[in-house]
Amino acid sequence: MKINSLSEITHLIQNELDQFNVFFKQSLKSKVGLLDLVTRYILKQKGKKVRPVLVLLSSKLAGEVNERSYRGAILVELLHTATLVHDDVVDNAETRRSFPSINAVWKNKVAVLMGDYLLARGLMLAVEGNDFDFLKVITNTVKRMSEGELLQISKTRKLDNDEETYFRIISDKTASLLTTCCEIGARASTTDEQKILALKNYGENLGIAFQIRDDILDYIGTTKLFGKPLGGDIREKKLTLPLIYTLKNSSSDDSKHIIKLIKNGGKKLDVKDVIEYVKKSGGIDYAEKVSREYAQKAIDSLAIFDKSEIRVALESLVQFVVDRNT
Repeated sequence: MKINSLSEITHLIQNELDQFNVFFKQSLKSKVGLLDLVTRYILKQKGKKVRPVLVLLSSKLAGEVNERSYRGAILVELLHTATLVHDDVVDNAETRRSFPSINAVWKNKVAVLMGDYLLARGLMLAVEGNDFDFLKVITNTVKRMSEGELLQISKTRKLDNDEETYFRIISDKTASLLTTCCEIGARASTTDEQKILALKNYGENLGIAFQIRDDILDYIGTTKLFGKPLGGDIREKKLTLPLIYTLKNSSSDDSKHIIKLIKNGGKKLDVKDVIEYVKKSGGIDYAEKVSREYAQKAIDSLAIFDKSEIRVALESLVQFVVDRNT
């Protein structure tokens, strides 16, 4: 069996996704008019729902999709949405998925409170369903995501990031939530710790491969990546894997020159010079090699499961992640 697109993957669980969308909409209802107004606005912004898809696929691979699977999928989507709302406040972002951001429409106070509400609603959903194993997983995820973000901020200020710290940051900031999706999906349908661990490892390695690819696209992608100009990480003084490798393998003088260009505040010509230097120095090739190594680890994690269309779907998802151009 061969899967050629993301839509083919979602088609395999289309009935479950339709059911999830109904439950997710119901979970956002409240008795406060402003809350309902903002949640309706959120529901208009149709994302790819990658995280609920991961929960449902993991549940199906480890056993079968059930009520706990849906609650787990809603929990991670609420957490993810809450972090996006809060991120837009922190970044003073004006748009999200081509829509004006919540903070742009309703100002920061409403946006922060909305993010808090979404997180609390997800936690309450788990409490009401007695999904205390989910709570243990998700609270650790929130902790890791916060630690990863704060570590990245401290390294951005000092411009002294190394490879070990980079992997810690992306593991906590990005991979932790994908790991959580796969773990919660597995826990919803099985008590087999070997299967749960396998899917956790899959999610972790998928998340790391995804973030490295994202960082590569900041150097080689189209002129705009998710609405962000090419070289956005350089402008924000983020040292990601292509640049970390380049600095480590350059002469002292060249490294100092590159750091100076980054400190200059991201002038267009400086950003272009940094991008060209990273490409010439093998930073992109190295990062692509590492991304594919983690992708293979993700695929290998699924070896304990019998071959099935769901396993093939999860394997194909890894390939789409490392091959994508946007």
